[in-house]
Amino acid sequence: MEFRELEIKGVFEIVLSPHLDERGFFMRTYDAELFKKHGLHREWVQESHSRSERKGIIRGLHFQLEPYAETKLVRCIRGEIFDVAVDLRKGSKTFGKWEGIILSEENRKMLLIPRGFAHGFCTLTDISEVVYKVDSVYSPEHERGLIWNDPDLNIDWPEPNPVLSQKDKQNITLKQFMEHG
Repeated sequence: MEFRELEIKGVFEIVLSPHLDERGFFMRTYDAELFKKHGLHREWVQESHSRSERKGIIRGLHFQLEPYAETKLVRCIRGEIFDVAVDLRKGSKTFGKWEGIILSEENRKMLLIPRGFAHGFCTLTDISEVVYKVDSVYSPEHERGLIWNDPDLNIDWPEPNPVLSQKDKQNITLKQFMEHG
């Protein structure tokens, strides 16, 4: 595994290293010792799997308020997504900034997103499956979302007219988050 911190402090791209042979591959997707070595080990309490059946779907930008904020470890196991993390840590030099990388079954990358970030992704293939671990339990009362096309975030999404859930169509702006939390 290769760990690379991105421009926003605390956000890491992790490249997995498969062992290939004529049968296919085998790879470790989590190693507590390696994650500890990089200061990234967490006690993962839930793992989720989402499947999207169209290109151009945006899921997110989701986050949970304290005390249920989540670290996420995100991996695309089928297809390809554009994965985004938005810094919502009050007092951070990069508050309101975003990082985006492509995760796919081919590139075998993961994105580690620390607590205090919103997370979302856009599907780049007709079938996309995403598996992610979180280190906090889901709390509906603490769940929030930022609207995907907030001009203050100015995220360079690959899809100008995405398919959204009813819930995600009602997400708030960064300004509303700053005013109301």
